[in-house]
Amino acid sequence: MSRSVCCAFVLVMVACLSLPALLLADDTVCIQCHSGQSGSLEAPIAEWRTSIHAGNGISCHDCHGGDPTDFDMAMDSERGFIGAPDYVDVPAFCGRCHVGVFDAYRVGAHGEAIDEGGAQCVVCHGNHAIQNASLDLINEDDCSQCHAYERAALIRLSLVETDTMIIAAERDLDRLYRLGFAVDDMQGSLFNQRNSFHRIFHGVEVERVRQETAGVQSELGKISEEVAAIDSTLGQRKLWGSVVIGLFLLAGVIFLLVRKTYEEEEKS
Repeated sequence: MSRSVCCAFVLVMVACLSLPALLLADDTVCIQCHSGQSGSLEAPIAEWRTSIHAGNGISCHDCHGGDPTDFDMAMDSERGFIGAPDYVDVPAFCGRCHVGVFDAYRVGAHGEAIDEGGAQCVVCHGNHAIQNASLDLINEDDCSQCHAYERAALIRLSLVETDTMIIAAERDLDRLYRLGFAVDDMQGSLFNQRNSFHRIFHGVEVERVRQETAGVQSELGKISEEVAAIDSTLGQRKLWGSVVIGLFLLAGVIFLLVRKTYEEEEKS
């Protein structure tokens, strides 16, 4: 096979392997069509590009359905097109992926009041420019637009310590992973506790948040103990390594002194 044919084959393979990623990102007919519009029809594209959804390869059709490869069928119900949900249907719409959060939300104060205009996902998270969720979303400026901030402040206070523990665990497990330790089990446990934590505050009940947060902290504490045990082992290894190096250095010094003494005796 000639060199030019080999190069062409490689290029074709790269293009084929890249196609799914392109479809998940900017090459869907949804993006192409809305990018050519103006105003409210174009705005979602720019907002989506900055979102955590875009960062994770989640595009228009993953939420709104339809066929992202066919202009004619892109908005056809036979291809699963849903479109934009009504206000009261937003939680179930988002809950198709965020199942645990939806379950907690619908039995909480916000979910129970949705028919009377209670807050739903878009109110707090936005729709297309959705960012990585953090406790910054619970703040006086936003929460007080609908009600007094006191209860939200108590909920946030209960969550801060747990959030700090999760961030510390993520950092520790990443460090141990880069050192070559097997941390799959601990990462799985952390994943579960992070999901449980995210469910907790969507129920917006202070006492329940306090109780369930304590449970999550207990599990995070177990991860912290495992990390501490590994760090202790690392510390012992470093200590013994230092001792061995020190002994080698001492042996080297003794060898040089003995050699110097021997050479001086030979000269005399």
